[in-house]
Amino acid sequence: MQLSTSIWVWIAAFLTLTIYSFLYKDNPLYRFAEHVFVGASVGWSIAIVWHMTAIPYIGIPLRDAFVQRNWPGLIYVAIPTLLGCLYFFRFFPKQSWLARWPIALMMGYYCGISISPSIETNIFTQVQGTILTGFNPTSLSSWWALLLLIGVVSTLFYFFFSLKHEGIVGKTSRLGIWFVMIAFGASFGYTVMARVSLLIGRIQFLLHDWLGILK
Repeated sequence: MQLSTSIWVWIAAFLTLTIYSFLYKDNPLYRFAEHVFVGASVGWSIAIVWHMTAIPYIGIPLRDAFVQRNWPGLIYVAIPTLLGCLYFFRFFPKQSWLARWPIALMMGYYCGISISPSIETNIFTQVQGTILTGFNPTSLSSWWALLLLIGVVSTLFYFFFSLKHEGIVGKTSRLGIWFVMIAFGASFGYTVMARVSLLIGRIQFLLHDWLGILK
């Protein structure tokens, strides 16, 4: 067991170093690790879909419906399954148009069910969070709420193209640019922090699990 664990640690360390070798330049070792990662991800995804979707939601219901002679239940499962199988016609150029049917049905379904949640979360909730219900000069949260209101209004002015950006509209839109840049900077900083956290985790693995320098 200890030998098996040690082998996997060495493999993980080798793949980690080959991935980071791209920082020097593109090389065959990096491409090898990249192909291994993509292949392993696809294989893992296929296994997950097979065991957690195909078998419990297609195989078992079809078998139970056939054994119990539950023909309405059989049809209820068989029709979506056949529609899903039409995706595979993408591999046949002459019959590839059949794959448009499940794509159209899936897009129509998800667009329909996402309209209400999208309006609720992206419009109503945002408007509710922007509304300044009361202002207390001694409260820091009130000043933050006022700053949020100014940022939202000025940013909307920046994306309002029906009027020329001059005068009060131009000044407000230029203030909106500052808020947009601050938002982009904060988002980029958060992304960098997340990547640095991944780097720290890999370094800890190399120094602790592989080399044993950190205890």
